[in-house]
Amino acid sequence: MDGFAHLAAGGYPPKKTPEVIDLLEELIEGETAGDPMSGRKWLRRDLRQLSQDLQQVGITLSHVTVRRILKQQKYSLKANRKEHSESTVERDRQFRYIERVKRLFIWAGHPVISVDAKKKELIGNFKNPGRSWQREAEEVDVHDFPSDAVIKATPYGIYDVIHNLGYVYVGISADTPQFAVDAICRWWQRKDRPRLAHENKLLILCDAGGSNGYRKRNWKKQLQESLVDPCNLEVMVCHYPTGASKWNPIEHRLFSFISLNWAGIPLRSLKIMLNLIRGTTTNTGLKVYAALIKRIYPTKVKVSDQDMASLNILKRSICPHWNYTIKPRSGLDSKV
Repeated sequence: MDGFAHLAAGGYPPKKTPEVIDLLEELIEGETAGDPMSGRKWLRRDLRQLSQDLQQVGITLSHVTVRRILKQQKYSLKANRKEHSESTVERDRQFRYIERVKRLFIWAGHPVISVDAKKKELIGNFKNPGRSWQREAEEVDVHDFPSDAVIKATPYGIYDVIHNLGYVYVGISADTPQFAVDAICRWWQRKDRPRLAHENKLLILCDAGGSNGYRKRNWKKQLQESLVDPCNLEVMVCHYPTGASKWNPIEHRLFSFISLNWAGIPLRSLKIMLNLIRGTTTNTGLKVYAALIKRIYPTKVKVSDQDMASLNILKRSICPHWNYTIKPRSGLDSKV
């Protein structure tokens, strides 16, 4: 809200200026979902409520004008869909909790990242959906048979929420919890990563499923053994509710722009793929780094009850299956 207070002192800009759009974007940040393939975005909040929220900070816009601005920013309406097994109350509670925790971490100067694995890509002379500007159409294979692929690549993305930076680690092995944590560890250890004032804590936002799912025992074990203990780092993990992966910031802040950047361009080699990821930019200043991980990760790793009992995990009181903190085991008897 610092931006609101600053503008209030000097007077608000006219309607639909970039400043007003920025204020609207800030209001809806925690309510935004997006399609990583098309770049289309949508909201959970009612337009009239948004109009009222803007009035509270000195901007008078009707809900019709808010709707027009949102459409210009590629937001759209979404139809109702069948509810998941979790109650609507619990899901909404989790969304609000994630937004509150994220703001607290940012305010305290702790890093916040949004992570996920992008869909696997067949590397070879295959058609890539979309179109690109070129003199002649690319000649590609008629069929996309996995057996014809040079290799199958799995991009694991890490989006730095505070600095608007993307990091993608392309793996050539299985998408496993160990691969996910390895990518996060490599990001954490990068010398060119922007540092914050207080790096004793880290917030990770991720989906409920996949290699970093809340049911994956090895995800928690790998975080403890490979990141938390060696780096003496307290890690809090917040999972988006089941079926709500598109609300994860990385989907519409990073993956959607990567998909747009390589649309219509065959990913014939890992080098081409990495270069296209690195070449992804936006008018908001997004910069993306990419690296290849050649390590082969074992699959179907079993973690025993005894292993789980040895982890220093504290479940939060709100939606404890989706929210937990992993603390260094070296400081079990000390206050972190």
